[in-house]
Amino acid sequence: MKKSIFAGFALLVGLAVGWGVGWPAPAGAAEPDFFGFSAGGYDVNDDNMAAEFRVEYRSDLRFWKLLPFIGIAGTTDEAIYGFAGLGIDIFLGRRLVVQPNAAFVGYNKGNGKDLGGEFQFRTGGEIAWRFDDWSRLAVAFHHISNAGIYDDNPGTELLVLTYSVPFTKAPKSRAGDTNR
Repeated sequence: MKKSIFAGFALLVGLAVGWGVGWPAPAGAAEPDFFGFSAGGYDVNDDNMAAEFRVEYRSDLRFWKLLPFIGIAGTTDEAIYGFAGLGIDIFLGRRLVVQPNAAFVGYNKGNGKDLGGEFQFRTGGEIAWRFDDWSRLAVAFHHISNAGIYDDNPGTELLVLTYSVPFTKAPKSRAGDTNR
């Protein structure tokens, strides 16, 4: 079971990155950095669901086409986790942005779900609508698990609504900018 989940994730990431490589990014490469604010459900696949609240910073730096991000989240079950990772923006026209991403996670369960240990991995993505002021409203779905590095690996799913606000001024519109 663990191997098939990992293989499925590897295939998904490979397809997303491959698609992103071939997708033109004329204005996407000039996106500003963002502060993101999220709220939604933690452990939505289980009967112990809690509310989750999250803040994150998404840098405007690029490593190839990958975007670094860092954040912190907490749940109403007093679980808290910090995360840092990479994502890739895939523009589907001028408004719709799909971002698959993956992160390393430091997790403290509080009174929440025991995920088997403190070190976890978060994978998933979001679908966002980009407004004229470059802010984004997104629905995000993520899976957190330890990928089998501990004996117990129950994993959990997150479903949140995210509003991302540009932290720096948006780049000026350029001639031929199809994403603005």
